[in-house]
Amino acid sequence: MTNMENNEDKILDEEQWKLEAQAVINDIKNHVNDVKLSDRLCSFTIVGNKHDDASNKGNQYFETPYSLLNSTSPQYRDSFGNLLLEKLKELSQE
Repeated sequence: MTNMENNEDKILDEEQWKLEAQAVINDIKNHVNDVKLSDRLCSFTIVGNKHDDASNKGNQYFETPYSLLNSTSPQYRDSFGNLLLEKLKELSQE
């Protein structure tokens, strides 16, 4: 039996989802000016210019924050690529 076959889908409770979301925020925070976890809104989307502002209707929704940023921000791609290069250089110097 492979490792994938042994894994069961886990249903996360509210607190586990918040921890998971915070980990995602920590992962992208160096590439954006502002990112927040909403208590009211689900999924990844640009909702407005303020936190928890849902006045922008008809926004595109994304499965991951990375796909949202890649779709909307060329600067994200540059920032992510540059950070990756820095990390690889650090590893090669060890």
